[in-house]
Amino acid sequence: MTSATIGVRRGRVKGSPLARRRRRVFGPFLAPALILYTVLFMVPTAYSFYASFTSWDGFSNPRWKGTLNYDHLTHDPAFKDAFFNTLKLLFGCGIFLFVLSFAFMLMLREMKGRRFIQGFIFLPHIVSGVALAAFWDFLLNHDGMLNKGLHSFGLGPVDWLKPQWQFDAILVAIVWINTGYYVTILMAGVDRIPPYYYEEAKLAGTNSWQRFRHITLPMSWDVIGTAAVLWTIGTVKIFEFILAFSGSQGNLPSTNQWTSAMYVYGETIGGTSPIYDFGRACAGAVVTLVAVVVVVVVLRRVTSRDRLEL
Repeated sequence: MTSATIGVRRGRVKGSPLARRRRRVFGPFLAPALILYTVLFMVPTAYSFYASFTSWDGFSNPRWKGTLNYDHLTHDPAFKDAFFNTLKLLFGCGIFLFVLSFAFMLMLREMKGRRFIQGFIFLPHIVSGVALAAFWDFLLNHDGMLNKGLHSFGLGPVDWLKPQWQFDAILVAIVWINTGYYVTILMAGVDRIPPYYYEEAKLAGTNSWQRFRHITLPMSWDVIGTAAVLWTIGTVKIFEFILAFSGSQGNLPSTNQWTSAMYVYGETIGGTSPIYDFGRACAGAVVTLVAVVVVVVVLRRVTSRDRLEL
């Protein structure tokens, strides 16, 4: 059969009455979602890209200033701190989070009452970030639970929240908050693997590490890739916990604890000088968006494998 014949047949299928009927049926259902996506995401994104080349306070008409906002970002210590902290969250915190989530997932699969334990681990993810920040501060402050526990063993109090440790405390808290969520995602991917794969592997004399490497990991690889993309997207949105935990009396945290979301907030309505600098904030948001898109594309390329049909 020639390629021309295949092309003709494919054309006939695409232009068949059934295909046209499907398009007429699906179109009205897809249109509302496409309209909302365009209005709520595409249009604001495009306008933010335009605003990043302007001087705009959010009220008056934007004034074109070219690439000056982007030039400013390259010399702005606050943006450098925010971008570097976001990378620390994404990679440093992310690697530890996924290792810990995998460890919990493998342990829970062999335990009785795993649903209760899994729900308990998942609980911080559904609690308000402000409430979690208050609890974390209560745990780590000078008279908090952790220092009281140390005092019971005759150990002196530790200043867990001193400036050079504060962002590290935030990283630990974010791992604690998100572990249950990613345990649930990974558990869903592993639970779909048929048990007879493991039974046959045990009969073949394999150990736990070999079963994990040759069965669990490859057969849940697509779920791992999806979880990594979700983590990448979620990282740039981490905001309220840091603001509630590190901020004091309504003030912003110091810039060495900012993330990209904190930078955008600080440049718009957060009280930095000059206030309401939407153009500069949009430039920071555009740079962050481009970085996220690059990371997601790389992740999809790295994690793209042939899907195993179970």
